[in-house]
Amino acid sequence: MSRHVVVMVTTSYPRFPGDTVGTFMEPIAKGVAARGHEVHLVAPWHPRVSRAAEEGGVHFHFFRYAPTASLNVFGYAAALEADVRLRRAAWLVAPLAVAAGWRLARRVARERGATVMHGHWVVPGGVIAGLAAGRRPLVVSLHGSDVFVAERHGLAAAAARRAFRRAAWVTACSGDLRDRAVALGARADRSSVVPYGVDPERFRPDATARAEERASLGLDEQTSLVFAVGRLVRKKGFEYLLEATARLAERRPTVVLALAGGGDLAEPLRQRAADLGIAGRVRFLGTVPQDRIPRLLAAADVAAVPSVRDDAGNVDGLPNVVMEALASGTPLVATPAGGIAQVVEDGETALLVPERDAAALAGALEALLGDSGRRAAIGGRARALVERQYTWTRTAADFEVVYDRVTDTTSTNPPPHRAAAS
Repeated sequence: MSRHVVVMVTTSYPRFPGDTVGTFMEPIAKGVAARGHEVHLVAPWHPRVSRAAEEGGVHFHFFRYAPTASLNVFGYAAALEADVRLRRAAWLVAPLAVAAGWRLARRVARERGATVMHGHWVVPGGVIAGLAAGRRPLVVSLHGSDVFVAERHGLAAAAARRAFRRAAWVTACSGDLRDRAVALGARADRSSVVPYGVDPERFRPDATARAEERASLGLDEQTSLVFAVGRLVRKKGFEYLLEATARLAERRPTVVLALAGGGDLAEPLRQRAADLGIAGRVRFLGTVPQDRIPRLLAAADVAAVPSVRDDAGNVDGLPNVVMEALASGTPLVATPAGGIAQVVEDGETALLVPERDAAALAGALEALLGDSGRRAAIGGRARALVERQYTWTRTAADFEVVYDRVTDTTSTNPPPHRAAAS
């Protein structure tokens, strides 16, 4: 292992402790730093950024780009409307942001003696990192919305292809995402799957948290609690979960759905719950602090991730909550969308149902809610899988192997490719 000086270019990172945007970026950056590497993170400035110059071994460098406060829409999940359309303001400020990011990333790389440039989201992080890299090797990591944008917009596709040509290696959080990137121009022989991890100490069964959170929701132990969390956008499939809850309520009158998250579909989803006659059974929690998510998962009897490939073609690479539910030992019902089916086994570590199938979703939820033994068995196997294969330490080690490979021109060993659970 060589010690690396890594400049990570990203357009999303928790802006303050407990922030809900770019949450996976923090354990990635801190995990790499914990392995002895020097990590410098370059990201857009935002009015809500509140970070010290260095935290957990990660050095922060924020670039300003917007002439007015209202134009701070580059990154932090602000560029896409309902995750399907680029906001007009994002197009307007993109050239300014790319130029500012490039200048800062280039300067940081030069001053800190960077050995690797690591761009997150090919558009625009990979583009910016590629422009700033000079002769340094470029690693590009894909997370989902970046590939979707490149598939839908010609200018973004051209920028992605250029970044892929420049990249020494491309990683994706799922096999689906990797395959789509190859179709856009990434080289199959210079790409691999590096799934997200999870912290099994933070996400774990917790009887005390379970009791406290259920009490805060006004629920007793006889109530069946289903929990889901995510941005309220189409690709999360929450409208199908509402329909499944309505079906389930006809047979299990004690069922309650707790849905955490904010987004463009907040009001339409509330109205949908009212139309289905289940407004009283759904707790819309809004955006909750990150430190409450482990507690809510511990409180739930079942976690639901009803992800879909939406009508525009967008789909999550690998939702964070999948790994978090597995670690929590909370039995999971999900669809196979994106990379979900590559990290769980149907019937063993989760129950998988077809996308957009409310009846199948309701059936799987009912099967688990009615069988405590099966819930315990699936939850136990899921947590064991995480502890064995999907910790953030493992993810950081995978990135370390990639860095070693791209900086060692004599190496012929490929970086890791973890496409499925084992």
